Amino acid sequence: MTSTAKAVTVSKKFGAYQDAAVRDPVIITKNGRPRTVLNAYEDYLRLTRRDRCIELTSALGEDDLAAIDASEMDGSHDHLNAKLL
Repeated sequence: MTSTAKAVTVSKKFGAYQDAAVRDPVIITKNGRPRTVLNAYEDYLRLTRRDRCIELTSALGEDDLAAIDASEMDGSHDHLNAKLL
């Protein structure tokens, strides 16, 4: 479960909040407002891997759309279907 802590408290007990962030993200507030989040490194890596360039399908030409429609995924990637569920 995500926890919330004041910035001044986190600065005084940083080690404890680092340990807590390994289990769940810690939202750090300043002046009563959420400002930053302390995350586990593994979570950071997972989130940055999700960065991707997005383009509108309306920007694709007919040849591109036909190529996408005709494409098939290599069977070695079948395990990725489980991630969609």
